[in-house]
Amino acid sequence: MTTFHPCFLIPCYNHGETVPAVIDSLAPYGFPIIVVDDGSKASTQRILSEQSKRDNVTIITLSKNQGKGGAVTAGIYQAYKQCFSHAIQIDADGQHNLDALPKLITESQTHLTALISGQPVYDESVPKSRLYGRYATHIWVWIETLSFTIKDSMCGFRSYPIGRTINILERNRLGKRMAFDTEIMVRMYWDDCDIRFIDTKVIYPEGGISHFDALWDNVKISAMHTRLFFGMLPRIPKLLKRKPSQQQHWSSHTERGTIIGIKALLAVYALLGRSAFNLLLKAVMAYYYLTGKKARKASEEYLNQLSKYAQQQNITLPAKISSYNHLLSFGHTMLDKLAAWRGDVSEKNLTIHGQEHFDGIVEQQRGVVIIGSHLGNLELCRALSRRHTHIKINALVFTEHAERFNAVMKAVNPKSDLNLIQVSTLGPDTAILLQQKIEQGEWIVIVGDRTSVTKEQRVVWANFLGQPAPFPQGPFMLAAVLKAPVYLLFGLRDDNQKTPHFDVYFEPFSEQIKLPRGQREEALTQVVNQYAHRLEHYTMKAPLQWYNFFNFWQLSGKDNDK
Repeated sequence: MTTFHPCFLIPCYNHGETVPAVIDSLAPYGFPIIVVDDGSKASTQRILSEQSKRDNVTIITLSKNQGKGGAVTAGIYQAYKQCFSHAIQIDADGQHNLDALPKLITESQTHLTALISGQPVYDESVPKSRLYGRYATHIWVWIETLSFTIKDSMCGFRSYPIGRTINILERNRLGKRMAFDTEIMVRMYWDDCDIRFIDTKVIYPEGGISHFDALWDNVKISAMHTRLFFGMLPRIPKLLKRKPSQQQHWSSHTERGTIIGIKALLAVYALLGRSAFNLLLKAVMAYYYLTGKKARKASEEYLNQLSKYAQQQNITLPAKISSYNHLLSFGHTMLDKLAAWRGDVSEKNLTIHGQEHFDGIVEQQRGVVIIGSHLGNLELCRALSRRHTHIKINALVFTEHAERFNAVMKAVNPKSDLNLIQVSTLGPDTAILLQQKIEQGEWIVIVGDRTSVTKEQRVVWANFLGQPAPFPQGPFMLAAVLKAPVYLLFGLRDDNQKTPHFDVYFEPFSEQIKLPRGQREEALTQVVNQYAHRLEHYTMKAPLQWYNFFNFWQLSGKDNDK
């Protein structure tokens, strides 16, 4: 295929009132338009008959309603007969914001043999049940492809390469209704088709028509996923060897992967409950254990160091210390974080050690600095403060994605009182902002166990689990500048309980960290060593809840980024 000769394909079932406007919006592109009437009522048929008089508009009429998949299939075969190279599918109900259409066309023209699909960006009009249901499908698709390549398999805004699509349709008997969009995308991925995505805004118009049957369509979607799952099994060797063809910058993967992962976990938890989530988690983490070489290696390095230290100190470790259980514990903690954000974790789920310190801060309405870590679940501080609605918690993060994380937490729980503050450096502006929050009685939360991405060499080496490790200077220097009381917070899951339960340790660290000019380096070293000692203490209480999946005892060796 060397030319790009596309047509627009619009499946239509009783959307007569919206189709003319959709055709109007497509007219400037000059491509032929195929509308498939999927057994619509007479009123829609009359409107479509009028539209057929327009230049470049062809109406294909199906005598009986076959469903969206049936209509799209009929349209693709018609496009094939007319020798079009691509069919650009547009829904007839006006859900898709066509501002993204030029980019979709450009991508399809650039990657002629690829399936190009929209990746929905929803506004507030989207029904939450539909939104969460989509993420349940996303998880199944990731399992069926053993890949995160398919970002969204349900969007009807896409460009099909006709030749490759016809090959799939002729070799497989695909469902004709709502499951079609997902099934054909998975099967095209199995057939080594390149699948690419562009962001597209999707709205749910007030009074819009939906043909989704909550009972039967879900039954058919479940049957489809069952077929695809068993179809995936003999393809496992081939799928594991496949390399992603759409390369992105690592920061883009991190951002998008995290947001999708959070929403997907939320969907499974909300729809199926914790027990079903835990069963699925075991399978997902087994796959991740087998394929995630870097995380597995980092876990094994940590567990080896942990075992050496425990042996030196005559400490007995839990029996189930293994890399797989370490990764599985991380998965459980991700659910715990979601539960905390949703408000599903309350004081009844907690045993609080240091309640008197917490009550004293609340009573005095003092602003404090809380230093946490990547041990356990720091989000439990929300459950700790839920009965005191006036407390404002600010989490300081060194990332460019704070805005998106804020948006996700608001979607999980609109009453969320956790605010993420993005900082690139701890400069004067940041210090002034945080000082104001401290004076207003707000809490500042920051982790003290990860070195800066841009200032990696600014560390203090402190002994941790029997070996020197680099700790960042920034959190402790910031606490000194703010001149506020500093507390440590560790939230550890009690894995011996059948129901979710956590031990929260809230302890004073320093009434005020002081770094005298002439003795600044010595004082900072003493403070960091004190923190490392307490982190080590709590790590030994729950060693599998340590979630720094990199070589913690080494720097990367890279120079500071400019």
